[in-house]
Amino acid sequence: MYTIKWKDDFVSILDQRKLPLSEIYNDYSDYPGVAEAIRRLEVRGAPAIGIAAAMGIALGAMFHKDKKRDRFIEEMNHVFDVFAATRPTAVNLFWAIERMKKLLEKEGPVHELVAAFKRESEKILQEDIDANHRMGANGSGFLEDGDVVMTHCNAGALATGGFGTALGVIRAAIEEGKKISVYACETRPVLQGARLTAWELMADNIEVTIITDNMAAYFMKQGIIKKIIVGADRVAANGDVANKIGTYSHAVAAKHHNIPFYVAAPVATLDGETATGDDIVIEERSVDEVAFVGESQVAPEGVVIRNPAFDVTPACLITAIITEKGVIENPGEKGIKESLK
Repeated sequence: MYTIKWKDDFVSILDQRKLPLSEIYNDYSDYPGVAEAIRRLEVRGAPAIGIAAAMGIALGAMFHKDKKRDRFIEEMNHVFDVFAATRPTAVNLFWAIERMKKLLEKEGPVHELVAAFKRESEKILQEDIDANHRMGANGSGFLEDGDVVMTHCNAGALATGGFGTALGVIRAAIEEGKKISVYACETRPVLQGARLTAWELMADNIEVTIITDNMAAYFMKQGIIKKIIVGADRVAANGDVANKIGTYSHAVAAKHHNIPFYVAAPVATLDGETATGDDIVIEERSVDEVAFVGESQVAPEGVVIRNPAFDVTPACLITAIITEKGVIENPGEKGIKESLK
């Protein structure tokens, strides 16, 4: 299984909308196709979105390879704009775009720039996989033998280049010989926990139990859940964390029950330019994601529906933010500034 990779001059993406019933890979030879794959959640998870954008931008460079340099730069700026418009909350998307933009500063003929775009996208993929393994090593010490760990949404190999952020920490602890089991919140409305996290953990023979989102506090009170670890789509300068809608509620409940609440995210997700969580743009998605479960309509026709895809967890509710460069403990006291140096 892989989330995204190059196959010759095609970008191959696992269609996560089809999981867990079908494992289907779609190959793209043009950048609009990759942009649409990001927009419609065929590929999702902040790190994977960044990787997909980088590869899609490289496809755009290939498409314009016969242009003269000035026109090539003009066309590439349009390609950057296409990807910037796909999803507004995940900062890794914009981090990848800015990194790819810097390649236009290089001297040399267009064909060399085109090759550089593809190499850079491959580098971003490998760097993400390596970062996830380091993140896992940095966070595994927070998990103890016998822990039941709750997670929300999917922050595993499917959301990254491989291994995962939150699930990477769990995998690393298991690799150290610890017995860890997972409670996966189903994560309405798109069910990333039930469809993706459970599928991914079962494939690795990691014990997993699905619960609905509104069962979480019940199992915390029962003393079953010992730790909570989630991923992130953007971390503001003060340590506030945007993640899948429902994360904030779990953090509030965890605080009440004295359960440690961890966030695992690469440094690319840390956004020193955004002061607080209040400044993060929250994506609102189609109401059909709420009105329908699969192809079955579950809401009355014409009813008003809201569908924010993310919420913001205040830094004061977070025990630690785990990155590939180290751990930010008590982020509510000091923010993320030192980790960005």
